[in-house]
Amino acid sequence: MGKDFYKILGIDKKATVDEIKKAYRKLALKYHPDKNKSPQAEERFKEIAEAYEVLSDKKERDIFDQRGEDGPDDDPEDDPEYEPGLSGSYSSSYSYQFHGDPRATFTQFFGSADPFSVFFGGGDSMFGGPGQSQSQGQEPIEHNLYVSLEEVDKGCTKKMKISRMSMSTGQARKEEKVLSITVKPGWKAGTKITFPREGDQAPQKTPADIIFIIRDKPHTKFKREGSDLRYTAQVSLKQALCGTRLTIPTLQGDCIIVSTQGEIIKPTTTKLISGLGLPFPKEPSRRGDLILAFDIKFPVSLPANLRYQLSELLPN
Repeated sequence: MGKDFYKILGIDKKATVDEIKKAYRKLALKYHPDKNKSPQAEERFKEIAEAYEVLSDKKERDIFDQRGEDGPDDDPEDDPEYEPGLSGSYSSSYSYQFHGDPRATFTQFFGSADPFSVFFGGGDSMFGGPGQSQSQGQEPIEHNLYVSLEEVDKGCTKKMKISRMSMSTGQARKEEKVLSITVKPGWKAGTKITFPREGDQAPQKTPADIIFIIRDKPHTKFKREGSDLRYTAQVSLKQALCGTRLTIPTLQGDCIIVSTQGEIIKPTTTKLISGLGLPFPKEPSRRGDLILAFDIKFPVSLPANLRYQLSELLPN
């Protein structure tokens, strides 16, 4: 079932930009997880940020108004270099890929990551745009964070040691800090994790945000295709024509037996093994599939008598 971003923000489809901002301000403050401890707050907070990002962007809003959001956004990318949050994926039905960090949306809108400080002079006014801090911030600092498929499969915590320039004492000095990044099962390449104001600070400026971007490490056996995994098994021409039993590894370290008896394997043949892919980011209890492809090894040469026998036996 698709999402109705207008309904999420509680506004009319003809709402103005100011009405969209006003609705986001009210709901983001109400459901910010640091203030609202209800079990639904975090998911509601993310939906509100997603709705605001779409409806406050004229291009995204126009596409949404024309097509609606008719499908899940778990499958817009087959390329591991796809970057959610940088662009949407537009097919026959509209599918917007949220960057997955509603706190970054909150910080950008209010000029502060702290929901409690918004009431004390910070943030968006009821009638204007996002509030401006006394000193202008710096451009975010982006770092790639490479994770293995095994880490994506189970989730993991990464400790990243950073060095930054700080003006906390009034003079520039170098600081070191360790940031803890929780990578959730199934996270896709391009997912962004933002640490507000943890970067370098220049005089009269607020510290820069640090953004880590998830990247997939190349794997020796599997290739990632969204939440699916592709494994290519090598078979001889004889096995392709006469059938065989193959031992196929899984990402979890087990092996399964796949029989091709009674089948002819062609170069384009694939088999789908359900539930042996990666977890879906939004529903980790569900998994993608393992796609089994085949690489047929043809002989370099054939004796003349065998070539004749094959020409008599095989159909044209």
